[in-house]
Amino acid sequence: MTKNELIEKVAKKSSLTKRAASDAVNATFNLIKDSLVRGEKVVITGFGTFLIRSRAARRGRNPQTGETIQIPNKKTPGFTAGKTIKRLIK
Repeated sequence: MTKNELIEKVAKKSSLTKRAASDAVNATFNLIKDSLVRGEKVVITGFGTFLIRSRAARRGRNPQTGETIQIPNKKTPGFTAGKTIKRLIK
């Protein structure tokens, strides 16, 4: 499902105009994004948790030259599905 398809389905399901549904979906995504940028965890009960994961620094290898390189630590966004979603998918 694309973002546009999500907006259309939200509009139909909640009897909103497409513009109002678009504003609601965009506001939701922006709030999640802003919380993650601040380092906060976003928990949506019954759906899942958005969080920031940290990857430790490590040594890697350049596949073209075989040279050992140092890969710095970094933060990545992550999502963990809630129990309800996991049960529905099984």
